[in-house]
Amino acid sequence: MAERQHEPVTAIPERSVRALPGWLGLMIALVLMGLSIWLFVAGLPLDVWEEPSPFLLVTGSVLFVASLILLNGLFVVQPNQARVLILFGRYLGTVKSDGWYFVNPLASKKQISLRVHNFTSPQLKVNDANGNPIEIAAVVVWRVVDTAKAIFSVEDYNAFVEVQSETAIRHLASQYPYDDGQNEGEPSLRGSAEEVALALQKELQERLDMAGIEVIEARISHLAYSPEIAGAMLQRQQAAAIIAARQKIVEGAVSMVEMALDMLDQQQKVELTPERKADLVANLLVVLTSDRAAQPTLPMGR
Repeated sequence: MAERQHEPVTAIPERSVRALPGWLGLMIALVLMGLSIWLFVAGLPLDVWEEPSPFLLVTGSVLFVASLILLNGLFVVQPNQARVLILFGRYLGTVKSDGWYFVNPLASKKQISLRVHNFTSPQLKVNDANGNPIEIAAVVVWRVVDTAKAIFSVEDYNAFVEVQSETAIRHLASQYPYDDGQNEGEPSLRGSAEEVALALQKELQERLDMAGIEVIEARISHLAYSPEIAGAMLQRQQAAAIIAARQKIVEGAVSMVEMALDMLDQQQKVELTPERKADLVANLLVVLTSDRAAQPTLPMGR
């Protein structure tokens, strides 16, 4: 049975629409309302024996209702906000400039914020590249840049950002080890914060492009081993730190012993037999690599 292929979502490009100034729409509505009142009054009889004028009364009523409908076409756009205009299911355009406007009163006007949003993901329990369970969370800074995609390409762009952010964080955590890898220079979640942040931002941007959303910044806000292995991993980190420190100490001690022997050979003030050199090297290494102060012993028999 052949697999069913999903058709890609058709993206509607954003376009601007020209809206009339709000004062003009208000003036038209007030004129129609005043005219309707005048016609309604003119249609009423001045005398008890006179009959009312149905034409004037009906015309006045229709104009009054029309003036009320025209008031529905007035709307306000605040800074860093936009209104998406839809008329009978057809996208008319977007108004992004702040101000007071008047458009077709039958068009729906969906408000959408263009301001910067922050989203903090919950602490997710995932496995890193080495299979260790870790807890990770991130902060995503984003904003809407294409109102048409945000309204028509996804059901709810706020929920879309949350779901895609959690998915990207889980995928990112599985691509990197928690701590420095076995290979030197291998990036890790803890040791390569900038590289990991850029990778997360890039993956999020690819996921949120279809919703018309720009990812300004994405950065890990919480990173820790899971409680069940936190103690063992802490001991492992301490052991690794001790080994690294000992390695540096031994390297420094060996270089200092070599320097001491070279200086004695160059100055030729003391002639050392191979046995004496071996004793000197052993004593120096003990003194330099010991974590406690050395207790000197004077050889009185020599």
